[in-house]
Amino acid sequence: MEEYAFVLDYLPQGLPSNNFSKRDPVCYAIGEEEFKLFELVPKPNAQIMIDDRVYIGKDPTLRTQIDHVKRRIGYEELTNTASGELEFVIDQIVTGNQARFVKFYNEAGPISIKKHLLEELPGLGKKTMQEILKEREKSRFTSFDDISTRVPLLKGPEKLIVSRIILEISDPERRRYLFISR
Repeated sequence: MEEYAFVLDYLPQGLPSNNFSKRDPVCYAIGEEEFKLFELVPKPNAQIMIDDRVYIGKDPTLRTQIDHVKRRIGYEELTNTASGELEFVIDQIVTGNQARFVKFYNEAGPISIKKHLLEELPGLGKKTMQEILKEREKSRFTSFDDISTRVPLLKGPEKLIVSRIILEISDPERRRYLFISR
């Protein structure tokens, strides 16, 4: 259950349509924990900006900006603005929750005899994976900087996580999900 979400797009005049009746304001957002995509209904007169972190949990007293979650949406339903903000916001979430994602580098194991879970990260090959495994045997990684320092082949380990999350969000036919909840 998502408690907080980051606003990807805010349409104070609602969605454009051929209908000239009153349109209600709408927000598109991504959940902080499970990376679910939402269409949110803001409270009247709420001051909402793109990239704002808003409460969407069950406690109505904490909901200062969002009235309710209208529905979950798919990647293809995002506006162009929301799609454009997605990578930036996911990067913000990943770097803000570094311990959670460094834990993945520390604990990822083999999927089969021939494949390792680390290889599911886009752009990470067998040679880099072997370096990561060798270094984490010496001691656990403590941060993204620690990973980059100890595994010189790997520049920007957080970027690989961000790329994988975007792949999982944008591809509904994906067989394996590492970071998002379906």
